[in-house]
This record gives sequence, C-alpha cells and structure tokens, in this order.
Amino acid sequence: MSLFIESIKVEDQKVYLLDLHQKRVDQTFAHFGKDSSIDLSKIFKSLNHDEDGLYKLRITYDLDKRIRTQIIPYAISKLEDFQLVENNNFDYSFKFEDRKELDKMKAKARAEEIIIVKNNHITDTSFSNLLFLKNKQWYTPSTYLLNGVQRQHLLKQKKVKELEITLQNIKEFSHFQIINALNDFDDMFTYPIQRIVNLPGEEEYLDL
Repeated sequence: MSLFIESIKVEDQKVYLLDLHQKRVDQTFAHFGKDSSIDLSKIFKSLNHDEDGLYKLRITYDLDKRIRTQIIPYAISKLEDFQLVENNNFDYSFKFEDRKELDKMKAKARAEEIIIVKNNHITDTSFSNLLFLKNKQWYTPSTYLLNGVQRQHLLKQKKVKELEITLQNIKEFSHFQIINALNDFDDMFTYPIQRIVNLPGEEEYLDL
C-alpha cells in the first residue's frame, strides 16, 4: 500500500499552514475512495511538543490510517547550484513518501539540486516549489508537479502570481527562490538565475 507524507512547520510550539496540509490529506483520502481522513491537529496535540525553535513535523500515513510521526529540529540551508533535468513522464500529483524517481534524477545531475523540466516547462525542485523574479514581481510556475501548501498560501495572499515559465523565457528572470512548508517566502534568501548551471543556450540540460 502506498505511503504518503506531510512535512509541517512547527516554530515556537505553533504549527503553520495546518488547514492547507489538512486539505491536502483529505483530498488524498477522497481521491483514493476513502470516506474519512486523519486529523492532523489531533496528531500534533498528542505529541505534547513544548520546545521553542524551528522544527519539522513529519507525518507518514497510509489509507488505512496507520500513522508514524517524527518531530525534528530544522535549519534552512543554502544550496550551491542547480541543474535543469528533463523528465516528461514524471508525475507527483500526491505527496508520496517514495522518492526513488526523484533520487534517481538527483544522482544523475552534476549540481547540488535539480529543477525538473516537463514538456519544456519549468516545474519544481526535488523538494520544493519555485518562485522567479522579474521587474520586482515574483512568479510561480503554473506547471507545478505538486501544488505545495506554501505556494497555495502565497497565491491566496497575492504575494506572488502564477505564470507559464519555460526553457524559452526562463532567462527573462533575474532571481529565483525555493519555497515549501518549511521554507517561507523571503526576499533576502534568493539565488541569481545564473546559479542554474545549464541555462538554455549555455549547456545542454540532462534528459532523464
């Protein structure tokens, strides 16, 4: 049976974006024909977490409601470089625990992190959604692999806009940043577009 995962931000004993995490879990159960879901709020409260600081709450579950939890300290790390990799068949519509295909793509790359290209369109990294900066406006690709909770939150707050980003127009953007449940939108934590080591016209990107 497939295992699914939620990685949730907990900072100073407060849990973040729980409503969006719960919505995703509920949608997963419903998609696979289950009438009821699991309650993330109850799971968090049962942990009696009383430590300050930044933590990642990792909840692994299956459709029979078997659950594993882990809460660990978390630190945001800066990445050195990124590489475009093409995989037109990859699907990650649900947040599966199984990352074999993602790990396979990363293993073939020559950079620390990958940016997955699908049918000529920019999607996500191996663990996050993306934002791209042009003329002081941040955009997120409309061709995501997984509609992450931070991505949904920023669109709802109108802090970012959705845009079709392709190999043809990616060099129009000056900077980019990664976002996920534990990596917030942060104007100070960005990468110049040149941090992508194989931009179109400079080097062939990996075809996986």
